[in-house]
Amino acid sequence: ADEGAAVPERTGLLRHLMNRASETAGAATFAESYTDGAQVLMHGARRTDALVLSALLAVDPDSDLVVKIVRGLQAHRTRGRWRTTQENCFVLLALRAYFDRFEQDDPDFVARAWIGDRDAGAFAFQGRDVDRRQLEVPMAELFEIAAEGGGGGRADLVLSKQGPGRLYYRLGLTLAPSDLRPDPAENGFSVERRYEAVEDPGDVWQDDDGVWHARAGAMVRVVVTLVAPARRYHVALVDPLPAGLEPLNPDLATTRDLSGLLEDADKPWWHWTWYVHDNLRDDRAEAFATSLPAGVYTYRYIARATTPGTFLAPPPRAEEMYMPETWGRGRAETLVVETSGR
Repeated sequence: ADEGAAVPERTGLLRHLMNRASETAGAATFAESYTDGAQVLMHGARRTDALVLSALLAVDPDSDLVVKIVRGLQAHRTRGRWRTTQENCFVLLALRAYFDRFEQDDPDFVARAWIGDRDAGAFAFQGRDVDRRQLEVPMAELFEIAAEGGGGGRADLVLSKQGPGRLYYRLGLTLAPSDLRPDPAENGFSVERRYEAVEDPGDVWQDDDGVWHARAGAMVRVVVTLVAPARRYHVALVDPLPAGLEPLNPDLATTRDLSGLLEDADKPWWHWTWYVHDNLRDDRAEAFATSLPAGVYTYRYIARATTPGTFLAPPPRAEEMYMPETWGRGRAETLVVETSGR
């Protein structure tokens, strides 16, 4: 980093690293892999991220990726630590270097926000703590401010900080789509869902128009496929059920043994699953993962078609719970529960 004659080599190395960055709205990691000999090198994905962070702090500390790498490293902790001793050491060294450069001053500042010409609010920060301050502005007020500003329905959002210390902030928008059948979206995840017959192939089928049909009283296998193109943290997968289906919870004593019906490739003989916890609720199924490497994952559960009629199955959705800017949505489906099979 300090060798003047190495500028071309340093520039090339930095470009090589940046081309391998996997970046979302909230975090950044780096794509690399080892196969044979990885255990000899004491390789770890988080160690790689920590080494890149240390390099950026030495060469390009003003890079937008610096804070994102820090956030990714913090998100990957499980019970306060990383996976191996090597990862712990290198991550702590990198975070200490980050702290020495950016966190030397104790916070003693006031943060303010303006939307258009209106003062949206202010918060004072004194001393080091982990508390967050949250400011919510109703959507109706945003429209009102935009209409007043004369900027063609637009208004500037301005943040300011007065005083020493480093300000971290997040801007988010919470909304509900008016369309009950929104288009699929891929903003960090891809999600698909299908229904399968369990006992009789004629119990569940899909017609030429894409509408699903199930025989009343039949069991239905719900298969949700989740694709993560890069490492993701604290992932929630949610599959809303159409009102005509009722999930069968295998943890209840009144439910028959369903293990032979799931045909779940994610549950080999040692019962490993990509998720650490799942819930079967009246209106949805949920699966949660603390850390999810890049890959394709499948979640299966059994439901029963209980009520004849035509029902909407809302889109399945996946997101990083603490960085909801990284999310994906599948397709809404129509399910018809009929009194007879195919």
